[in-house]
Amino acid sequence: MSVVGVGIDLVDLERIARMLEDKGEHAMGRLFTPEERAYLATRPDPTGNAAARIAAKEAVYKAMQALPGARAIGWRDIEVTRDPEGRPAIRLHGLAARLADEAGGVKVQVSLTHSALSAGAVAVVSAAPPTAEFSIHRCAAKVAVCGRGGARRRASQATPSPASPAHPA
Repeated sequence: MSVVGVGIDLVDLERIARMLEDKGEHAMGRLFTPEERAYLATRPDPTGNAAARIAAKEAVYKAMQALPGARAIGWRDIEVTRDPEGRPAIRLHGLAARLADEAGGVKVQVSLTHSALSAGAVAVVSAAPPTAEFSIHRCAAKVAVCGRGGARRRASQATPSPASPAHPA
């Protein structure tokens, strides 16, 4: 599996608090999907969670820039969800989903954090493993895998890398 891109972002919580206070629902509607807004509405103070999600979206956006046309990906094309264990996950929509599909599918891994002052995220976008089971519409696991991946060689057909058990060091 090859890395398509890595992204990182850091967001100042004070800036997000001001944005939410000044622009309120307009900013929420522009930046977040309805599901993200519903989750943030359950938080007593959504500032840290909103900032972490903005950082995650920006990190994923940066990691996807190796894909042709990725510059036009919008805020709501990248959704931060939670897997059944509560860990952050990414669901792609719109242009991001289409570009992932055109690339043969991608796997998005994300890690979020926030403190009293800032929120940060790191995202790694990799080429998805080749299997017909992946669906661009079912990207909700901790490690979201999107696309069909049918254009890639099957793992059994791939040449082992020098670090694999077939090539002991």
